[in-house]
Amino acid sequence: MKIRFTALFFLSLLLSIAKHPVLAQRPPAYPLVTIDPYTSIWAFTDKLNESPTRHWTGKNQPLDGLVRVDGRAYRFMGAEMTTLKTVIPTALTAGYELQYTFQKPGDGWEKPGFKPSGDWKTGQAPIGDGASSNPVKPATLWKTKEVWYRRTVTVSDLNFEKPVLYLSHDNDVVVYINGVKAFESGPGYIGDYKTFALSPAAKAALKKGTNLLAVSCINPVGGGYVDVGLVDQRKVNLGAPVMLAQQQNVTVRATQTEYRFAAGPVSLTVNFTTPLLLDDLDVATRPASYLTYTAQSTDGKPHTVEVYTAASGLLSVNQPNQEVVGKRSSAEGLTVLSIGTTEQNILGRKGDDVRIDWGYALLAVPTASTTQTGIGQPAALFRSFVSTGKVVDEANQPTAADNRSLAVSQALGTVTQTPKTAHVILGYDDLYAVQYFGKNLRAWWRRDESMTTEKMLAAVEKDYAQLTEKCRQFDQKLHAEAEKSGGKPYADLCQLAYRQAIAAHKTVAGPKGEVLFLSKENFSNGSIGTVDVTYPSAPLFLIYNPTLLKGMMEPIFQYSESGKWTKPFAAHDVGTYPLANGQTYGEDMPVEESGNMLILTAAIAASEKNADYAKQHWQTLTTWVDYLKKDGFDPANQLCTDDFAGHLARNANLSIKAIMGIASYGHLAKLLGQSEVGDQHLKLARELAQKWVQMAQDGDHYALTFDKPQGSWSQKYNLVWDKLLDLNIFPKDVAEKEIRYYLTKQQPFGLPLDSRKTYTKSDWIIWTATIADKPQDFQQLVLPVFKYADQTPSRVPLGDWHETTNGKQVGFQARSVVGGYFIKLLHDKLH
Repeated sequence: MKIRFTALFFLSLLLSIAKHPVLAQRPPAYPLVTIDPYTSIWAFTDKLNESPTRHWTGKNQPLDGLVRVDGRAYRFMGAEMTTLKTVIPTALTAGYELQYTFQKPGDGWEKPGFKPSGDWKTGQAPIGDGASSNPVKPATLWKTKEVWYRRTVTVSDLNFEKPVLYLSHDNDVVVYINGVKAFESGPGYIGDYKTFALSPAAKAALKKGTNLLAVSCINPVGGGYVDVGLVDQRKVNLGAPVMLAQQQNVTVRATQTEYRFAAGPVSLTVNFTTPLLLDDLDVATRPASYLTYTAQSTDGKPHTVEVYTAASGLLSVNQPNQEVVGKRSSAEGLTVLSIGTTEQNILGRKGDDVRIDWGYALLAVPTASTTQTGIGQPAALFRSFVSTGKVVDEANQPTAADNRSLAVSQALGTVTQTPKTAHVILGYDDLYAVQYFGKNLRAWWRRDESMTTEKMLAAVEKDYAQLTEKCRQFDQKLHAEAEKSGGKPYADLCQLAYRQAIAAHKTVAGPKGEVLFLSKENFSNGSIGTVDVTYPSAPLFLIYNPTLLKGMMEPIFQYSESGKWTKPFAAHDVGTYPLANGQTYGEDMPVEESGNMLILTAAIAASEKNADYAKQHWQTLTTWVDYLKKDGFDPANQLCTDDFAGHLARNANLSIKAIMGIASYGHLAKLLGQSEVGDQHLKLARELAQKWVQMAQDGDHYALTFDKPQGSWSQKYNLVWDKLLDLNIFPKDVAEKEIRYYLTKQQPFGLPLDSRKTYTKSDWIIWTATIADKPQDFQQLVLPVFKYADQTPSRVPLGDWHETTNGKQVGFQARSVVGGYFIKLLHDKLH
């Protein structure tokens, strides 16, 4: 019956895909400006003009776009402009007094008539545990699992336009107003402040004068914080009506996202291109994206067209109330607007759910008599363009980031059926990118101290026509090659993953001028240079530029070889982004990280067709393989890359990694002319593989662990390297047996990671699918991942950890590990 169910499911999925043939029409979120972990702007909704554009963390980073056609304004990018008027302040504005308890209170604690007992204390907001993820430093420390607090507030005016809660919660929060439930978050957390709808009953319960705001929050693990206020969300009067441009189409390709709109009688195409062409690092690492507009008459008549582009000061801050100032400069043929914080605390902030608040956001435009630029209050810039088609500068004194924008107006003149185009450049100069063992390092493009923002932008402008065409050709080639390798759904997944995987890294010049390509462990813990993030990300970089994979591995090698890391296995990370001063993760992953480094070094040798890189670090690799020979085959109770699933002793998949690490060392030794050492390690690896088969055997499959809990199984994705590197360590029927078994375990949105839960990791599914020899088996395992990406209700940059039963994100987003989707294409390129 399992086989029959799988066949029916596969058929229904094929029919579903026939109805939705192009994944790029509906990704979970749409990449727009994808440069690095700090400069990464996305559309989280299907239409570009139905919500603000956002940083990958979900924080608003508005890019706004208007087009005027014959004097009538249409909005094609960004949300309707609103302001937030404070009704009940949060601690972002000022601390406030509250009554709180860490002991479960009696019934009615949330109601105005409740009399707090002796367990209740008086303190100052905000409440939190002081973790780096707390958006404001707590005035009251909270170290227990749950907190309850009450706060008396005064509301002077009930004449609201749209009252909404404004809060930050970590984790689950419930809010009451005068005893009436106003909001319940459910499981999850918001590491920053966001607006949330107020229940109608709570809105009705608000009264003029004294009100009670009561809040409870649960913090099951780390990062506790809660702060709640109320704001009135008001529409901004723009002086004239602004129509909504009708979005007709959107397409996501590897380096481009393109929208098409109807603005009355004019068709407007809006193209975001980030030229992440990895064969040229000087180009790929420039912190600049192109935004191109193409306008064309659709009714056969001429029309006057002007286009407006604005970038918010929020692009350059972590919190909206941080103070910024704009400035103007020029480059060859360009007018350059920039905005950044007045404080400029370079490399002063680290963590996961944070945004950069040093350096400068950039908006540059070709200088022309038909182009105007302005720095000012967002609403004033909008009004000016809506009424006149032009923008004017305001006084540019320092102000809160959400009260300042950079803006450009470009007059395309009379537009007919012959298209007319204009473009702007969006970018970011971070001045210094990371701190590396105490030394502040510049981005790769800025490694020459004579390089400036203006010189960089001039080169970006000079290369505009060439690079946009090169990106178009690259996108076509990538998709065609991936489709040939694994089918169209697989190709669509690869093109969706491409920019995300690259932009979760920063390329810097190391102390010796070497390339360092440092990942940020997005929405996980914010680690920098994590080895078990490098491992799944590697296939993309092995295909397009192995130098970048070496740049991911080099910090771990240098950490060990400097003497700062003295353990006989590889470190997990080198710090918390952007401070790479040594491991900050609380627990080691000895077998995981040592196996990863050995396998990836062998993969580099396969891609470059020499073992020169291994030779540079041979002594360190030898130390790590010795550890695996001693403790790798039957691992102790330790974490692996799937640490979110918890500790696991005698992990059969982790054992495969140890065996493949030993085999990789043997293979490299032979390439380096050490035949005896190579044969010895390859022989040992094959002997351990035979032993593995006996110990993991569990009827029609291989177990999760060597002690074989009843019914246990797991994806043995680490087997893929035996196939990619042609090492022939494991008997061929091991993979065949596992694939047959996996096909009976499919869920609607993918193959579960293992028998413990129904959630999965999409990158590992594609590695597992690549083990299959039959194309139909590969496609049958990949199609549910396609379905997840195409239909998930979690509208965030592609998550790699999701629930296979309903397609919802479990955790993680915008991570580099989706570069692992390229492993099937890597296999085919190596063979």
